[in-house]
Amino acid sequence: MPRVLSIAGTDPTGGAGVQADLKAIAAQDGYGMAVVTALVAQNTRGVRSVHVPDAAFLREQLDAVSDDVTIDAVKTGMLGTAEVVRVVVDWLREHRPERVVVDPVMVATSGDRLLDADGGAAMVDLVALADLVTPNRDELRVLAELAGSSATDPLDAARAVARHFDVRVLAKGGHDGGPTSDDALVAPDGSVRVFTGPRIPTGNTHGTGCSLSSAIATLVARHGDWELAVGAAKTWLTAALRGADALEVGQGQGPVDHNAAVRAALPTPRLTDLWWDDATEVLEETLACSFLRGLADGTLDPEVFAGYLAQDVHYLRAYEQHLAAVAAGSPGDAAAFWTTASEGCAAEARDLHHRRLAGSHADDPVHPVCAGYLAHLAAAAREHTATGDVSVLTAAVLPCFRVYAWVGDRLGTAPVGHPFADWITAYGDPGFAASSARATELVEELARRADPGLRGRMARAFRESVAQELAFFRMPEAFATEPEDRPTAV
Repeated sequence: MPRVLSIAGTDPTGGAGVQADLKAIAAQDGYGMAVVTALVAQNTRGVRSVHVPDAAFLREQLDAVSDDVTIDAVKTGMLGTAEVVRVVVDWLREHRPERVVVDPVMVATSGDRLLDADGGAAMVDLVALADLVTPNRDELRVLAELAGSSATDPLDAARAVARHFDVRVLAKGGHDGGPTSDDALVAPDGSVRVFTGPRIPTGNTHGTGCSLSSAIATLVARHGDWELAVGAAKTWLTAALRGADALEVGQGQGPVDHNAAVRAALPTPRLTDLWWDDATEVLEETLACSFLRGLADGTLDPEVFAGYLAQDVHYLRAYEQHLAAVAAGSPGDAAAFWTTASEGCAAEARDLHHRRLAGSHADDPVHPVCAGYLAHLAAAAREHTATGDVSVLTAAVLPCFRVYAWVGDRLGTAPVGHPFADWITAYGDPGFAASSARATELVEELARRADPGLRGRMARAFRESVAQELAFFRMPEAFATEPEDRPTAV
């Protein structure tokens, strides 16, 4: 991983300066470090003021890094004053990192002057130590004048700077017109490599120079080739510019989206999977509870199982109504799925006594644990009634699908003659697993459309339902230890 040091000023809004540098370095999978040269009070509208710390402290920062860390590349940005430039030059001469990229920050994209006149003259020594300089158009003109050239054409000016200082120059085309934005990498011998890219129609270009130079420094430290580094950095910056408008940061010239390319390369994280992972400890406790262990190995007391089924009937009758409410508040295929699920609950509740209970426990009242679970679902249903939005209710009903399907997968297949084979088979039914997956997809869609406040309520409803599932599976343990008290009316 390239270890890259940014020596630059700050931007409290995060779009430029060391904040942008660190984002750009991280986006290229580098390890970013930063030495602050100036504290800049700026935002997307412009620079308000600049505070330059004591130069001796700047040198202390630089030495603190170089005394301890191997530096693969250095990028310099805003230096502010001639004294600061001289401190950086002295440090570079003493340590001379293998790769040095100088972004000669003299004039901000907003037009604000970021380097005093004496600093501009001192910049000569810094550029002479660089491997690559990445000026904007105004800075390129100033550097050309320092090189003794009055060239007005950007390419001619870049050649003059490259020849005079024996340095590569990246003449950027971001401020040109036309459908493309072409950058020219000019070598000291005058040879040119042009990198063509689409011009992105956006006014949010704050910090593009900082970001590009930092990306190049990181990539050249990895690839060892300047042309590869510039080409890859330009591709990355193009994606960052495409995503800039969606950031909605600031009221002026906003920043680019440093993470756009990284985000596009990664799978989209599933919110429902995040909720599931959050419940890992509860799920492990669920699988370890004595009821499920007894069910799996066939040692569970049939009377305890019958008491559990009686509570399941109470649960399913209420659950059926909640699924029907979700169906009524859902469109199209989603409504059809939730309707089918609700009808399946009704059939299961109707048939349980006939299939397993054979009329026993028909009068068992609702146990407090079952009542607690139903109260939780009822609270989610009230939010649906109040808002007309089914999101929280769907998140609350989802664990009944997912937990049971997950338990069925873990229990596996019951051997022939197992006393609870039919029930274990029902848990692991492929059709039920498919229904669980479909329910999860529908809740995922709702979570993605939700704002953070609603999404948080969905997450909490899901978490509580998973906990209630654990309590429901533990409920029969009370039947076994205190049968005379089972169950208590609520």
